[in-house]
Amino acid sequence: MGLKTLVIGGTGPTGPYVVRGLLERGHDVVICHTGRHEVAEIASEVEHIHTDPFDRDALEHAFAGRTFGVAIAAYGRLRSVAEVLVGRCERLISVGGMPAYRGYMDADRFTPPGLPIPTREDGSRSTEDDDPKSFRIARTEDALFALHPQATHFRYPYVYGPRQLTPREWPIVRRIIDGRPFIVVPDGGLTIYTYGYAENLAHATLLAVDQPEASAGQIFNAADATAFTLAQTIEIIVSALDHPIEMVSMPYELAPVTRPLVRQLRTTHRVVSVDKLVHLLGYRDVVPAAEAIARTARWLVANPPSSEVEARLEDPFDYVAEDRLVTQWRALVAAMQPLEFAAGEPGLTLGHQGPGTNNPRRAHRL
Repeated sequence: MGLKTLVIGGTGPTGPYVVRGLLERGHDVVICHTGRHEVAEIASEVEHIHTDPFDRDALEHAFAGRTFGVAIAAYGRLRSVAEVLVGRCERLISVGGMPAYRGYMDADRFTPPGLPIPTREDGSRSTEDDDPKSFRIARTEDALFALHPQATHFRYPYVYGPRQLTPREWPIVRRIIDGRPFIVVPDGGLTIYTYGYAENLAHATLLAVDQPEASAGQIFNAADATAFTLAQTIEIIVSALDHPIEMVSMPYELAPVTRPLVRQLRTTHRVVSVDKLVHLLGYRDVVPAAEAIARTARWLVANPPSSEVEARLEDPFDYVAEDRLVTQWRALVAAMQPLEFAAGEPGLTLGHQGPGTNNPRRAHRL
């Protein structure tokens, strides 16, 4: 029997898609994971190594005397994994995270605050004055390529889909299930984040398996090619579950109930470019992002998270407090006096529609 293909992980959101894709390509697959979470989607012919991927000594023991043709490191402590796999694999494909970028976890690292849009692979990486987790991730990338110069490394964003341990859609889905008449959104829900559906990210990883020469020594952003605003994401979920809900917009500073939706201190954007992945490896979303969000929402209805998973979202689902907040906000808005402008109501400029428009609002102002 020839060399096996190793997948470290394999039972999380992306793992079963990666394993299935490898099997379809004729690979002899072995997965290495803790054994705490077996999933039915993994075919019976796949060999399992049960150990702690975060423990370097445990990995050394588990891989003693073994070599692999391809190793996909998608779980565990990547720096230790890379060290253990030196001389044990012909090719290494690894998965890290977007926090390697400077300011990804703390928008105030930039002046003015916010990541460049879009952020590309050659963007500024985290330094010691940034978030400590981000700095560790960036330094791990350096260690990885020092040990495996021809490795392929993927920077994943937040991954969504079945089996996600902090499902970003649940604060929306649960409010729909609970029959809430509204959901509070910050700053119009206009924040745009780049996310990655599990099946799409697995497809990106498999493209590197298929194209060793084009992917060798490269770092790729891997994510859905289409990104939506928070408000658009809510609308997609509402449509998928066929349950209308009003979005009540208010300033983020006044709406602490929206923190689990925003997941950072500001409503600035996190948008990365996948152009390199598209042009070098031919990436396309195998599941359109809107359909991926809808699928995830429906899956969560059928598979509501446990209280332990829900606690990770830090959303108290305190509807009494939310009702009070919205009541106060609406009273504040209602109490505002209409503004009068001595020189006329501000317009959208002639650059919006140009001379000769038949827009009744503009005609009225003129």
